[in-house]
Amino acid sequence: MTERNAVDAAIISRRSVRGFRPDPVPQATVRELIALAGRAPSGSNIQPWRAHVVTGHALRRLTDALTAAHESDMPEARDYAYYPVTWREPYLGRRRALGWQLYGLAGIGKGDREGAKRQMGRNFTFFGAPVGLVFTIDRDMEQGSWLDYGMFLQTLMLAARGRGLDTCPQAAIASYPAVVREQLGIPGSEIVVCGMALGSADPEEPVNGLRAEREPVEAYTVFHADPE
Repeated sequence: MTERNAVDAAIISRRSVRGFRPDPVPQATVRELIALAGRAPSGSNIQPWRAHVVTGHALRRLTDALTAAHESDMPEARDYAYYPVTWREPYLGRRRALGWQLYGLAGIGKGDREGAKRQMGRNFTFFGAPVGLVFTIDRDMEQGSWLDYGMFLQTLMLAARGRGLDTCPQAAIASYPAVVREQLGIPGSEIVVCGMALGSADPEEPVNGLRAEREPVEAYTVFHADPE
């Protein structure tokens, strides 16, 4: 496989996996992935990302605490707004389409709020992955650094695919920043950006059959060119 095809394959095969096998991922491999992600570009090379790798008993304590918060219906108190306050098209339609795809694969019917809550709750176990990652950023960083952060996260996910591993980026982990800070000793000067599950996809998990649709290039691109 050529270098270009290998990169293309990693991009195309990357997906949000929501069910993992318990097979451990060596710490050396996780370190390699984070080092590769650190090659992502950032404005003036300030590299604003911070990563927490959580495994073993520490992961169990974190997932137990997050699950307890979720099941108690504790109000969300994010450090930042992830979604718009008011939804509109075309974003609302895309969101609903993905939700119905996911719920259909999970066997959750329309109006089944308990089923939806259970599915949402799986986020807080990192979908059974052997490695949970939590990412933070200093509060005084501006929007440009958040753009940098997205490139860091995508680089990490593509590097994982290059090693046959799977991921799921998880904004849900940032729903309970106080819980995350307490469990991982993160100072209040840092914003909990998101989490990420890392491991090997469970082929028996029905929701792993989800393939999110993408809009055609023409839907979001304008080509500006002078006539020949």
